[in-house]
Amino acid sequence: MVKKTPLAVLLVVFTLRMIFAQSSEIDYNHPENSPLYFGNPSDSICDVSYEENYLLEKSQFVVSYNNHTLCPNWVGWHLSVSDLGESGRSNKFKADNQLPENWYHVNQSDYKFSMYGFDRGHVCPSADRTSNSEDNETTFLMTNMVPQAPDNNRIVWVSLEAHERELALAGNELYIFAGPYGKGGTGQKGQFDEIPVTMTDGTLVNICVPAYTWKIILCLPEGENDISRINAETSVMAVLVPNIQGCQYGGSWEQYKTSVNEIEKLTGFDFFELIDDKIEEVLEESIYD
Repeated sequence: MVKKTPLAVLLVVFTLRMIFAQSSEIDYNHPENSPLYFGNPSDSICDVSYEENYLLEKSQFVVSYNNHTLCPNWVGWHLSVSDLGESGRSNKFKADNQLPENWYHVNQSDYKFSMYGFDRGHVCPSADRTSNSEDNETTFLMTNMVPQAPDNNRIVWVSLEAHERELALAGNELYIFAGPYGKGGTGQKGQFDEIPVTMTDGTLVNICVPAYTWKIILCLPEGENDISRINAETSVMAVLVPNIQGCQYGGSWEQYKTSVNEIEKLTGFDFFELIDDKIEEVLEESIYD
């Protein structure tokens, strides 16, 4: 007599196989020069049940969006000289209609600068996407913004962004991740944890004001088969900047250098996980020189 496997067991096995297949797809098979080529830091998925880790993939950048904080968890993009051109800055801030329809779509007026004093701070910079007007306009979607103290956004952050473009213009390609961390920043109008927004039906939602902004950059000379060219000498930088007025005092962005490991400890994300483990360990412990 052939013993039949219970249906419940078969369902468990099938579910585990599907989870494993999905997990593999999350990190693997992303094309070279795409932001997720070295892995998906938070295993973000384009599934409405992933409200705190929802994947938005665009040709210009990729976002892990958080429908509770109404901010990105991280934004990832690839930068090379081909992304830089003469299109200029669109300044057309707008809601991102790629989000699920029943979620609140943050719009350009929600940060209420006159009341709270925080900029609509780009995560993927406008100036990193100037090869054409469509690419530049996409950076103005509100899913690519966090409430950023003006001294952070306009002084410290902008100097770091200029540095990454200098690297690209010097013949390098960069894999970049950036985002917010924590709650509670100080803008021109004082310290705030959140910016409240009243929806048309009277429901109150809150945009989280981060305590810090962080950025991680992996930089290597332009070429092909990037993963095979990574070694222990590959340049990696990590920066963690307090989201407060006055953060520029004492020097430029370089005063806020840290390690990838430190940002991973704070955020719980796993960056560049497809790189050989021994090389990854060296790179993530290093401090950019």
